[in-house]
Amino acid sequence: MGFAIIIIFLVVGIVFLVFFIIRASSVPKRADQLAGFLQRGKTQAVIKAAKAILEKEPRNADIHYFLGKAFLMEKKEDLAFVEFKTLSQTGAMGDFIPEEDFRKELAQLFIKKKQAEEALKEYILLIKKHPEKPEYYYWAGKLFNERNRSDMAQNYLRKAAELAPRDAKIQFELGVMLYKNKNAKDAKDALERSIKYQSDNAQAYFYLGKIQKDVKDYSGAVATLEKAARDPAYRLRAMLERGSCFLALNSIEKAIPDLERAVKSITEEKAQESLFARYYLAMCYEKIHEMEKAIEQWDKISTYKTGFKDVDAKLAQYQEMREDDAVKDFLSAGNQEFEEICKKLVATAFSLAVKSTKPIPDGVELIAIENATSRKPPRLVRIYRSPDMVDDSKIRSILDDAKLQNMGRAVVMTSTGFTRPGLEYAEQRPIELFGKDKLQSLLKKSISKK
Repeated sequence: MGFAIIIIFLVVGIVFLVFFIIRASSVPKRADQLAGFLQRGKTQAVIKAAKAILEKEPRNADIHYFLGKAFLMEKKEDLAFVEFKTLSQTGAMGDFIPEEDFRKELAQLFIKKKQAEEALKEYILLIKKHPEKPEYYYWAGKLFNERNRSDMAQNYLRKAAELAPRDAKIQFELGVMLYKNKNAKDAKDALERSIKYQSDNAQAYFYLGKIQKDVKDYSGAVATLEKAARDPAYRLRAMLERGSCFLALNSIEKAIPDLERAVKSITEEKAQESLFARYYLAMCYEKIHEMEKAIEQWDKISTYKTGFKDVDAKLAQYQEMREDDAVKDFLSAGNQEFEEICKKLVATAFSLAVKSTKPIPDGVELIAIENATSRKPPRLVRIYRSPDMVDDSKIRSILDDAKLQNMGRAVVMTSTGFTRPGLEYAEQRPIELFGKDKLQSLLKKSISKK
């Protein structure tokens, strides 16, 4: 009896041993099959088989990995992320899992899911295991930079650049980080290296152009930003920067085409770049007295962003232009027509004849007399249509010039107004001031006398 029991136990033990041997040997066989399916692109077969296996073996790391890979190949990143994250949380690495590739793919999935902290952990681990790989330093530096850890970012990006000095992507990321940290010299060097190894990098041209603009190398910046504008994604920003370079050089005619190109490139009206492109373009139009075009840009800005800079004040300032044709003609007339309007103004205001005229910045200067035989000294008149208030320096200037030419009272007319120091300086001095309201009244009278 006892011998029979021993025999039974031996048989049962052998059966279980055979079962586990068969089962253990079948796992690699199944993993091999799934690996083969993946190599041949049979992702649906992998997904179907892996799901069936995981119903019985939910902790099988290799099968989770192959299922995740199949989802990745089918661009189902959400499903792949679930499998890879599950595998990462278990901490198990199966015999068929290439750990380095797995962690690289998981890190990129974390980035796409905006889980930068988790992605950074993966790259730090990869650096420890593979300190010779510049790619991992690059991503660690990029992620530290996005977390505003510029000290750590710089260390990792410099190490990446040291390991791969000819990698344009690494040099670009280092250059941008250095630029944002106000290290213009090193940033310029890195960006130039990036362009050397990737000549069509519009982003690198854009930041290099900004550095040149910051150091007032406007001609260099203009040429560099033109290259950045070849990329539609950077056209608006590049043209805006180019236009501002021309504005800094007071070259309004050259600024306008670039700013018009910037405005045509707008896809998001509420973006800061879009608002500034319209604002600077309106500024240019105002300078050359194309007021309807300027108002059109201010109206657009006001539609998308209330209270942007001084747009509301500009629209209020030029409200009369929309309602009064005389004001509109005065502000938007060409130079020759503007001189004729000013002659009529002088005749209307003082019943004087204009002896001579000459253009001045933002206006015209006239010498007016009573008649050819009059012995009264002529008057020196300056009429401005500048968007700026007339200050005391301009009033000093006209009085000095009138005195040098032995003229009588001077006159200043403006479509805006006068600064407080300007008004105070004019008190008790031989000069008459005509601000916006007086000018508008005179314009109506001069029109009625046509």
